[in-house]
Formats: sequence, structure tokens, C-alpha cells
Amino acid sequence: MSTLANTNVFDYINVLDKAADAAWLRNDAISNNIANADTPGYKRQDVDFETQLAKALHSSRYTSMDAKVHNLKFSRLNPIVHKDYSGFSYRIDGNNVDPDTEAVYLAKNQVVYQGLELSMNQEFKNLQTVMK
Repeated sequence: MSTLANTNVFDYINVLDKAADAAWLRNDAISNNIANADTPGYKRQDVDFETQLAKALHSSRYTSMDAKVHNLKFSRLNPIVHKDYSGFSYRIDGNNVDPDTEAVYLAKNQVVYQGLELSMNQEFKNLQTVMK
């Protein structure tokens, strides 16, 4: 007998959860960037998740999105923190953080996180509707 946990009803929720984790990690990276805006030699950090997800979803060309999401290897789909523009600096002290730009990235990331949160809530509401 198959249980609900063994089906693919949580596939999209799992992807949204991974994306929300990445957005949370990006929020931390941006906060660190802002905190270190005056630290000599500091290089801004960013998080790469979207590229990994896009590669994972484009792995099979003639497969439905449901099948692609179901076949994702979630253990391999992890956000990567990296130094962004590590060879570039427009300041004499080697720091490449622009606080104004970071504030824009922070606002954008907060909107993304809220959207992911709303999407997860909607997925759970859909499951509740189906189970009634």
C-alpha cells in the first residue's frame, strides 16, 4: 500500500522549499555584504540556486514538467554561496560592495521569498481541498 509521503504530491512543495532555503541563504549573504561594505578587501557574496535548478529541469527535453520535478535529485540541488565579481573592485581598498545595490538586491530577494512562501501555502491549500 502506498502512503501519501511515497507519492509525488509533495514534489513541487519540495522544490519550493529548496528555493526558499536558497532565498534565505541569499538574504544572509546580502546582509553580510551590507555589514562589510566598509571592510577593506571584502568581496561581495551571492548565492547560486536558479542555475542549478534550471540545469536539473532541462535534463530531459521531451518530458513533462511534472515528470522533471518528480525525477529531481533533491539531495544534489543545494544553493552555492560564491564570491561575486571577485576580480573586480571600483574602490582603492579592494572592496566591491555597493550598499545601494545591495539594498535593491535585498528588496528583490524579500519579494522572491514572499512569493515562494505564498506558493507553498497555495500548494498545501490545494492538498487540503483534494483530501476533503
